[in-house]
Amino acid sequence: MRLVGTYAVATAAGYTASLIHVPLPWMLGPLFVCGLLNVSGVPLRAGPHLREIGQVIVGLAIGMRFTPHLLLVSLELLPAMLVATLYIIIATFIGALIMRPLARIDATTAFFATAAGGMADMAVVAAARGGDTNAVSIVHALRVTTVVSLVPFMVFAFGEAGNVNTADPAASHDLLLLALGLVIAYLGAQALRPTVIPNPWLLGSLLPSAALGASGLLNVAVPGVLIIAAQVMIGVWLSMRFRRDLFVRLPRVAASGLLIGVLLIGAAAIGAEGLSLATGLPLTTSFLALAPAAITEMVLTAKAMHADAELVTAFHIVRIAVISSTILIVFRVYRFVLRSHYESGV
Repeated sequence: MRLVGTYAVATAAGYTASLIHVPLPWMLGPLFVCGLLNVSGVPLRAGPHLREIGQVIVGLAIGMRFTPHLLLVSLELLPAMLVATLYIIIATFIGALIMRPLARIDATTAFFATAAGGMADMAVVAAARGGDTNAVSIVHALRVTTVVSLVPFMVFAFGEAGNVNTADPAASHDLLLLALGLVIAYLGAQALRPTVIPNPWLLGSLLPSAALGASGLLNVAVPGVLIIAAQVMIGVWLSMRFRRDLFVRLPRVAASGLLIGVLLIGAAAIGAEGLSLATGLPLTTSFLALAPAAITEMVLTAKAMHADAELVTAFHIVRIAVISSTILIVFRVYRFVLRSHYESGV
């Protein structure tokens, strides 16, 4: 009953948000309402595996939009993607330097709390190096939630809507083909789970879907109701990151994490100006490509704005790949900069 009640409240919140024209209403409505109830002590419950299923749906929807032309454009933009990733690494590096004295936490915890990786992955790596996993988790949860909450409003208020048609008239509406696409996407996500790649549910479902879409072997339309359901699932899961006990135990860390999240959004906005000038990409696409949040939420925002969701996806995939493979190297540089805070040096 708690599970049913949670999603009933979430759906009602999404519907209400859609009526008052909130950006990404079906995700932000559940996030705000369920998050507030969760912090207030109301016993809510997220469904097991539902967030993952929501990501598979989004992965299939985006993957079906990939074309050979888009893949070529992505390859041409690869240098810009690498520079953008370096910019994000520098911004989060500076964020860690600010976070340490502001939150009064140790240097290792500050680094992994602000690193642009997945919350679970950074918490595990931080724990292995003596960091505080609770502090890392709450800062990541606040960063993602802050970005997800503010960026859609900023994009809708100041950005220009794109002209990308999210509905492909050539896509099939056959339910059997849709079921086949979902099964393939799900199996792709399962295949990526044992790897060290963060966010396997989105990337694992997106990659085979993109291969099928670009090759023309499968071109299926994902119904809007499924996208809405995916947003509700993801919004509820995000709202569960608001744990009352963490806010009570770590108020200074929480406040600092909120401030760092806002600063990283500002850094993304500044970087987006440079990226847009250097590549000719629309400012909205550039901003979403640099936004320091999970790929799923930024891709959904791009779709809602009729922006290049596929290019946003490509930028975030490159970011994830580079940061996942270099995070410990960057950590060594960080240790060198703050070597006086580490007894063993570098």
